Amino acid sequence: YTENLSILVQTNPQGTVTAGATYSVNSEENSPRGVTFNTDGTKMFITGAQGDDVNEYTLSVGFDLASTVTFVDSYAVTQCPNPMSVKFNPNGTKMFVTGVGNNNVHEYALTTGFDVSTASFTQTLVTTVDNDNFGLDFKDDGTKMYLTGDSNNSIYEFDLSSAYDISTATFNQSLNVSAIDIEPFGIEWSP
Repeated sequence: YTENLSILVQTNPQGTVTAGATYSVNSEENSPRGVTFNTDGTKMFITGAQGDDVNEYTLSVGFDLASTVTFVDSYAVTQCPNPMSVKFNPNGTKMFVTGVGNNNVHEYALTTGFDVSTASFTQTLVTTVDNDNFGLDFKDDGTKMYLTGDSNNSIYEFDLSSAYDISTATFNQSLNVSAIDIEPFGIEWSP
């Protein structure tokens, strides 16, 4: 693993990609695992196995690591040792973290959207589907949540009866991906 982030840029309609700019997060996290952005890409959030926190950065140009990237703040996620993934609801007032320290999903409330300095712990969803929760994502409307797990090389789907409220999550189904990936880390869904 590297402490540098790279953005892949599509160069033609056939889907060929080339490496773009890089940015080192080593000063805040020397073992980065998860990355996500706010809606317009002007804020970036990093989790990792060393810091046990969520690190917040600003980008002067959305989604562009070649622009000016500035570290802003970090928030210690003491409920989630070794965090591997971080996600937000659309307006950034809820933050969700999962990791391998206890394999649960933790929810935090932010009084100002996408500002980790305003975060406070809300609740935990105890998951028993895998021993190594790596990736986390939600359906756009918040009624489904997905985890990736290393122990069983699977993607796990949960239904949420109340959008982005993990206390309402129930396990739905899983998909084993070991035929194509024996260590599934991140997961992202298109809209």
